[in-house]
Amino acid sequence: MTDRGVTAHDAVTRRRRPTPRAVVLNVALLIGLAASIGPLVWMVVSSLKPEGEIRQFPPTLIPDQVTWSNYTELFSSLNFPRYFLNSVVVALVVTVGSVLFSAMVGYALAKLDFPGKQTLFALVMGTLMVPGMVTFVPLFVLVANLDLINTYAALILPFLAAPFGVFLMRQFMLDVPDELLDAARVDGAGEFRTFFRIVLPQARPALATLGILTFLGSWNNFLWPLVAVQSADRYTLPVALALYSTGQNTVQYGLLVAGATVIVLPILIVFLVLQRHIVQGISTTGLK
Repeated sequence: MTDRGVTAHDAVTRRRRPTPRAVVLNVALLIGLAASIGPLVWMVVSSLKPEGEIRQFPPTLIPDQVTWSNYTELFSSLNFPRYFLNSVVVALVVTVGSVLFSAMVGYALAKLDFPGKQTLFALVMGTLMVPGMVTFVPLFVLVANLDLINTYAALILPFLAAPFGVFLMRQFMLDVPDELLDAARVDGAGEFRTFFRIVLPQARPALATLGILTFLGSWNNFLWPLVAVQSADRYTLPVALALYSTGQNTVQYGLLVAGATVIVLPILIVFLVLQRHIVQGISTTGLK
């Protein structure tokens, strides 16, 4: 009985002991985690340092003197509420519009039959292979010809539908049962009612995934707002921060990292709120 008990205990111990492969994997994951969150931690810590300490070498991990002067200057010297409001309005309108229109196009490509359906989908897939910088100049010329430069429409309209969003929604909606849609049509529901009452509730994970990706891209967009608007009252946060923290001969790093920290906070909040839907959407979209 004692030998059996010892043998069983040893077996349990051996099962619980990590294998060399598991140790190597865990070490690799820890290194990847440190590489991912290291710049974020450095940014937050540096925002609490005076300008001289940020520039000193060797750098300090923990601030010798914690100061909030960078945040005070950020909110006092910049028209921060205006720039923040511009970023929020543009990001929210782009996110809602892109999610809605991408879902509608994805539903049509996945569940409706019409002439040229496969050709249209091939064109959507083809545009995924075109770098954004290739279409940057033609897009600017188009917006200028429409007399939309220096307007909120210039920041919103070009991004209300994205090929990736159409592809993502189409792949998810392929899994929506046709029988469910047929039952709604038999009950007298039109396509719009079927889409809004039946399809969209089924696609919540994909909508959340596309929403956070679109919001992230719009919130961090820098180059297009930089050239599409010229007046300061329409600057978004990244553009305003870059322009006002860079002087003629020097860069205010404290102001930069403080502004970057404030810019990151809404993204983290949105991700934490939608985390469960995002993970579910990424893990299920396109799977059969």
